[in-house]
Amino acid sequence: KKSMKKTTLIKSTQSIAIIGAGGFLGRHLTKSLSSQIHDLRCFDHNLTRINKEKHIKWVEGDISSPSLIEAINGCSTVIHLASTSTPSTADKNISEDAKENIQSSLHLFDQCAASGVKRIIFISSGGTVYGSPDIIPTPESAPTYPITAYGVTKLTIEKYLDIYLRQKDIDYRVLRVSNIYGPLQTAQNGQGVIASFLSKIINNQPIEIWGDGSITRDYIFVDDVIDAIISCIEDDGPHKIFNIGSGKGTSINKIIQLIENTTGVKVQKKLKPGRKVDVKTNILDCSLANEQLKWHPQTSLADGLKETYTWIKNICRYTNIRRS
Repeated sequence: KKSMKKTTLIKSTQSIAIIGAGGFLGRHLTKSLSSQIHDLRCFDHNLTRINKEKHIKWVEGDISSPSLIEAINGCSTVIHLASTSTPSTADKNISEDAKENIQSSLHLFDQCAASGVKRIIFISSGGTVYGSPDIIPTPESAPTYPITAYGVTKLTIEKYLDIYLRQKDIDYRVLRVSNIYGPLQTAQNGQGVIASFLSKIINNQPIEIWGDGSITRDYIFVDDVIDAIISCIEDDGPHKIFNIGSGKGTSINKIIQLIENTTGVKVQKKLKPGRKVDVKTNILDCSLANEQLKWHPQTSLADGLKETYTWIKNICRYTNIRRS
């Protein structure tokens, strides 16, 4: 069950830039840090959806644009959330995915080095960098053999961060996050099983299931991910890469059962053949984050589903009102 949130104190001298502040995770992080950080910069290519608080510095542009310097110059920490692809889209154009995400990340890191940034926090993918792991739950020390372009891209960016540490003396933390879900996540960008399923139920549409529904994933509520990111801002421990997940596996069939319990609606299923890109089981061992960051997930899947369902239902109702 969801308990009181852990309070992580951040020094008032911190200056933090969020790259990708307009996205699902970025909007939650901005809200959480806005009351703690005296110098918070939020950078994104599209900030039109954001309720812009006056004490935050808002900078719009692509990572390749000159406005990036305005966002990060003099910051002590940069949190890199920006990504133009999802696990389902990266394989469709592998070279474009590498160009847009690896090259843009390297440009960001170069600008961080030139601007005096001390630490970069990067959100990687615990669901893809390990591929089909032999060890379950999977620790950070497990071999990394991603089977999708998305996982290769995330892992490559991780490796480059270590080079920038050695050559440019920029410290870093990497969070290999499992399947995030929660309010503000929409099904429109092709990412988020729970958001997609709930949206289809509310709109009385069938849910597509690839395979027999036994595929198992580690689902983590967005508030818990935000707590993990904040825990990394001033962490001074020896480890730099952390798994962030619930540590528990839930099959697609079980997710559907929980959704039916939450919504009171019988799910319409549309069965499709299994896909080669789908790893059968992915569960993260988060012992290292528990030990060094003193981080533990606080939200049960049942409670997180209820909160997400309420938000999506309200959004769909608001959208329908505006259309009428």
